[in-house]
Amino acid sequence: MNQNKLNKDQIQKLVLSTIGFVVLVYVYFSFFLGPLNRGAAAAEKSITDLQAKLASSKNEMMKATNLEKQATEAAERFAAFEASSPEGAPIAWFPPRMKVFFTNQQIEKSSVRLESSNPYKEPELENWTRYAWSIELPQTDFVTLGKALAQLENTEPLLSVTRLSIKAMADDPQFQQVNLTANTAILKR
Repeated sequence: MNQNKLNKDQIQKLVLSTIGFVVLVYVYFSFFLGPLNRGAAAAEKSITDLQAKLASSKNEMMKATNLEKQATEAAERFAAFEASSPEGAPIAWFPPRMKVFFTNQQIEKSSVRLESSNPYKEPELENWTRYAWSIELPQTDFVTLGKALAQLENTEPLLSVTRLSIKAMADDPQFQQVNLTANTAILKR
């Protein structure tokens, strides 16, 4: 017998071994490696989703921390604003306060009168009233006036100057007559 030739039994074994190997490779890739790869892909997708949610949560936590900080600051500012509204009717304490302020700014003569008062329409400001005041400064110079107005708006946070009228005095052009309208927000007491 020739040793290079395979007999029928050996060929059958070789064919069955090859078919078994192909089936084994098919089973390995279909039933073991395929689900494993799908599971790994699903796990990676889940990890990516969780990382995105984690980043979003961190962002929300930062926003909540900032909001809490802003709320604390707003509460402190609101308490300061409430404290800036003394007891009593504003007509009794606001004009003297403005006269003292302008006297301290080297503007000797000033008069303050109430033009109007209106409640705020916003529900969160229902305890506050908007007052419009007319302030007259019959004689001041421009530089002193500028410094005084800047100081007024910096020291009175609830006051805003809405109208300003400056006229030169005919007999002494160094001085001006000033009329201004200022609005204030005052807590109802």
